[in-house]
Amino acid sequence: MPKPKVGLYWCASCGGCEEAVVDLAEKILDVVAAVDIVFWPVALDFKKEDVEAMADGEMVAAFINGAVRLSEQEEMVNLLRRKAQYVIAFGSCAHLGGIPGLASLFDRESIFQYVYGQAPTVAPTDVRPQTQVTVPEGELKLPEFWDKVRALDQVIDVDYYLPGCPPTPKVIANALTALLEGKLPAKGAVLASSRALCYECERNATKPEKPSLTDIKRVWEVIADPDTCLLAQGIICLGPVTRGGCDAQCVKGNMPCTGCFGPLDRVHDFGAKGLSAIASLFASNDEAELEKLADKIPDVTGTFYRYSLPASFLFKSRAALKGDGQ
Repeated sequence: MPKPKVGLYWCASCGGCEEAVVDLAEKILDVVAAVDIVFWPVALDFKKEDVEAMADGEMVAAFINGAVRLSEQEEMVNLLRRKAQYVIAFGSCAHLGGIPGLASLFDRESIFQYVYGQAPTVAPTDVRPQTQVTVPEGELKLPEFWDKVRALDQVIDVDYYLPGCPPTPKVIANALTALLEGKLPAKGAVLASSRALCYECERNATKPEKPSLTDIKRVWEVIADPDTCLLAQGIICLGPVTRGGCDAQCVKGNMPCTGCFGPLDRVHDFGAKGLSAIASLFASNDEAELEKLADKIPDVTGTFYRYSLPASFLFKSRAALKGDGQ
């Protein structure tokens, strides 16, 4: 009996999700034994033509990581959508837009202007990437650079979401097992814990019922007590509003949760939820003191929308008003 066919593809991301697959270590041998990997350009010599030659739905699943920034990526994810029975948004960038999604704070022209003309590491020039240019050898083409970064489900229909920056080997292994055993939940589910990260954090017992923030400290300003809740120490930790499943690995390294596993069920805007949760802990009703505390967060967008700006209500509303999804 032929093994189920699986594909993996990398869009706008750092490559950490590809590394996460390798981090399965010896378990990757079990994966190879159970499935036939028919497309994985970063690791094996497959071409776009190989995917085009497949029948629609021939792949059981396509694991797509990264946000969608380029026309080439949009073309490839649409192709994989046709060829796969299930599409899994693999990692924070595909799930919510990820860190590359913060580039949506700027338009394409302002990005090009800085990168090719104003950055301190480049000589100012008027040269910009062109999608097509004629040279003696023929026509050279580059993908179109879209104006905004989009999460995967803003481009194609997504069946399941595998969160994390990157997803942990445990989460990946559990998702593969569910897929191969036909025990997947309802379409649209996030394949991780449905409880907040705090429930699996070893410091949870030290968290006050309601932490009271009289000061906000950035991680470089203090040496955090490794046994005490970070919020109780005045360090912004998004564990209370972030989906669990990562075994609190960052907190075990004495660093706060930054929210890469995304929102819990029924939360539609992760950044707004995180912002309201932290603001509710401010230990003052005095306007001047509240403003002073708020000023201790120098990058509100980067703190609360680090992984989810393209999926936010703010971004969706702006894109709808301007018609600038691309």
